[in-house]
Amino acid sequence: MASDPLHTGRRPPAAPARDLTGLGPPFRWSAATAAFQIEGARAVGGRGRSIWDDFVDTPGAVSDGSTAEPGPDSWHRWREDVALLAELGVDRYRFSVSWVRLQPEGRGPALAAALDTYSRLVDELLGAGVDPFVTLYHWDLPSSLEVAGGWLSRDTALRFGDYARAVVASLGDRVRNWYTINEPVSTTLQGYAIGELAPGRQLLFEALPSAHHQLLAHGLAVAAVRQADAGAVGIVNNHTTVVPGSDRAEDLAAAAAYDLIHNRLFADPVLGDGYPDGAALGLPDQPVEDGDLALIGAPCDFYGVNYYNPTRVGAAHDGATVPFELLPIEGAPVTGFGWPIVPAALTDLLLELGARYGYRLPPLIIGENGASFPEPDSATEPIDDHERIDYLAGHIAAVAEAVRAGADVREYTVWSLLDNFEWADGFTQRFGLVHVDPRTSLRTPKASFGWYRDAISAARSAGPAPTNSSQHRETKANA
Repeated sequence: MASDPLHTGRRPPAAPARDLTGLGPPFRWSAATAAFQIEGARAVGGRGRSIWDDFVDTPGAVSDGSTAEPGPDSWHRWREDVALLAELGVDRYRFSVSWVRLQPEGRGPALAAALDTYSRLVDELLGAGVDPFVTLYHWDLPSSLEVAGGWLSRDTALRFGDYARAVVASLGDRVRNWYTINEPVSTTLQGYAIGELAPGRQLLFEALPSAHHQLLAHGLAVAAVRQADAGAVGIVNNHTTVVPGSDRAEDLAAAAAYDLIHNRLFADPVLGDGYPDGAALGLPDQPVEDGDLALIGAPCDFYGVNYYNPTRVGAAHDGATVPFELLPIEGAPVTGFGWPIVPAALTDLLLELGARYGYRLPPLIIGENGASFPEPDSATEPIDDHERIDYLAGHIAAVAEAVRAGADVREYTVWSLLDNFEWADGFTQRFGLVHVDPRTSLRTPKASFGWYRDAISAARSAGPAPTNSSQHRETKANA
């Protein structure tokens, strides 16, 4: 970070010269948040407990000991968020509904007061000219369901289907765009396999049934949206470009193994290919029942891609519990998390998805992309976050490059609108375009906020996407 972290009245730094051709209308621009990370108010309105309430209450689980409160306090201050979105000029706002606010125990009737708050948020967004884009599940599993097995249990997927129907019935007359499940790979690998995230279990490959049950929940939610004729729906998966550590056979095999576990295990079934064969890796069979794969593979209107960095992979050392080792990418700058910054890898990923899945791949949406850096807790002037600006400029240009090369990308979403509770890292890492004091909830737009606003305006003046059949299919995602 710069030695002087505060920006004192100057205009935001000019965006580096980039070619945005291909990102003009009808391409859309968005910003995103998630309920547990921004809402605070954990004991308000009959809200139940989620696995993240349990996690933050576990001594030592969160690096700074924070509990997600008050943070942005968006449960009470959502009108401030809408005003920021209107100023930013985005087309859409991606936010999540909290399962435990609606169904405190993960089942039963939805609480009317909670639905009313989300309904008022939706109306305020529409009044500001911003389309609501709802994520049904962003990691806040009800604790009572986790006690009964969590995502290792098929019943959790069935309960999620009930919850999805309740949300769609309440908001589907105005919300016309839905994400079902956010990053099932993170829940499976970090939550159930190695315990870095809630629910903090360490089951290694025995965690993999949680992948199937999340994807089954996705299929049930797609059916709920379809039955209600409530608009466009799709999943949002976290993807990474996998780079072998070398051209040695063992490193190539390790990279293929990681690609299967991180990318293909979660994408192949959704896109109609069924589960990849993991027998050579010793992976357990998924608990598939009759009709599951048809439900999971039902066509979506779009496919969401969360992308942050590539992953370099080498062969595991003797005695390792997994068949690969994650390696640094030499020479690449890094974010506050130490994630390598390689924008060209996003172009590669988007083109690889098209090459791998062909006609089965629906239009793509960048569901999350952004960079965290440590920044001060308090700020009274806009922070000069030039590193974030450079990251966003490079990755938006990478999307444009992919579009010009034929990738059918319809939307870009920056993570995140606000500094928020960054899961196990608490408030030590900040992704926001808007600085938030975690104690007072004061919002102060950073330099990147003005930069993103200006980049959106510039892109709308740029040329449209190249004309080809794939980018002019008539789908609900283009409605």
